[in-house]
Amino acid sequence: MEGVVAVLIVLVVVVVVLAILGALLFGGLRTSIMFTVHTQENVIVERFGKFRRVARPGLNFKAPFVDSTTRPISLRIQQLEVNIESKTKDNVFVTVPVAVQYVIKEEQVVDAYYRLSNPENQIRSYVFDTVRSALSGLELDEAFESKDDIARSVENTLSVRMQEFGFNIVNTLVQDISPDARVRDSMNSINAAQRDRVAAQSLAEADKIKRVTQAEAEAESKRLQGEGVAAQRKAIALGIAEQYEMLRKVGIESSAEQLLLMTQYFDTMQDVARNGRSNVLYLPSNPGAVGSMGDEIRSAMLQAQAAHQANEDGEQAEAQQRRTADAQRAERQRRISAQQARDAQAEAERRAQQAAQQAADGQVPPWARPGSADPQG
Repeated sequence: MEGVVAVLIVLVVVVVVLAILGALLFGGLRTSIMFTVHTQENVIVERFGKFRRVARPGLNFKAPFVDSTTRPISLRIQQLEVNIESKTKDNVFVTVPVAVQYVIKEEQVVDAYYRLSNPENQIRSYVFDTVRSALSGLELDEAFESKDDIARSVENTLSVRMQEFGFNIVNTLVQDISPDARVRDSMNSINAAQRDRVAAQSLAEADKIKRVTQAEAEAESKRLQGEGVAAQRKAIALGIAEQYEMLRKVGIESSAEQLLLMTQYFDTMQDVARNGRSNVLYLPSNPGAVGSMGDEIRSAMLQAQAAHQANEDGEQAEAQQRRTADAQRAERQRRISAQQARDAQAEAERRAQQAAQQAADGQVPPWARPGSADPQG
């Protein structure tokens, strides 16, 4: 009987122990003793509201009904979005969205949790103060150009202020500077007008280059055309002269000019009929008109021959003048040389007379002694 009672007591004890273990593992008592911390998170354990320790990732234990845990503190990089509305130096209101990226290190978890009551609001306050201070001294165009400078200024300010509270600023990004819609439209209109002006200047410069190039090409074409006409006329004149000389050699001297003129006339008419665009050609109907035309052509040729002869005479006269000038210069040089020779001879005679006079007086000049140098030398 006593053995049965002992077995019952043992069974009761086992049941009680199992009940306690079950309550601990699956009931509310379990949560008051054990808790889990995830990776990249920390949990602060407090005893009666006083800091006890920092629980690291994994399974952790605490005293039931005595210790309490705080909300998990993330160790990941977090981002805080701040939209700031401020006024620039030229009284333009702009909206500046700023993204602040920060992280809490494990050794600074206690400071990050206990020293700031609302970290995000306090970070916003610093960002507002820094951005508004920077924009108040910049005009709108300068603000767009200084966006990176504003971001660095915010980052430097936050890094110094927030690091002592356990928050490390990783990066600060000024995402945009957005003025009012009417201001944006005005800026777009100004930029469009500037681009139109640049485009007009480029088109005008291109047209100027085109016109100058065309003018230069036209001038070169006219110059080459003039040289070609001059060469053609020279060749024609030389050909006529050769034909005239050939006719004179064969004995046709009295009517040579008339024959050449008539030949040129008919060659011209043939060329006009072959290459002319007109279908009608007016010719003189009587022989007298042809004769008068020949007289005019002959007169023109005689005038040209006279001009050529005058040109040759002028060149001969100029050559004669050059020869005369050269002869005059040579004569002047000859006279100068003769005068110098006469002066040297007179000086030699004067010195000889002086030496003879001194010899007669018994005095010998130093330069006349043997081995002495000429004082004039």
